[in-house]
Amino acid sequence: MKLPRDLSAADLVRVLARNGYEITRQTGSHIRLTTSVGGRHHITIPDHDPIKIGTLSGILREVGSHAGLGREELLRKLFSP
Repeated sequence: MKLPRDLSAADLVRVLARNGYEITRQTGSHIRLTTSVGGRHHITIPDHDPIKIGTLSGILREVGSHAGLGREELLRKLFSP
């Protein structure tokens, strides 16, 4: 599955919120999300529209690593209807 090319920060926050992350703070153009599922994990995402593909890839790599999921599994979990 390919990464979405037109994903905004708001959309990514919404998708991650459905999977246990919540906004803990926002400073300027960066949003900090935290989850306690599987241990505490923090992720910072830029409040851009759209998020650059390399940045999105890095964010999803960190989320997948914390969740113990591979890239394809994570993409299916987050973006499949």
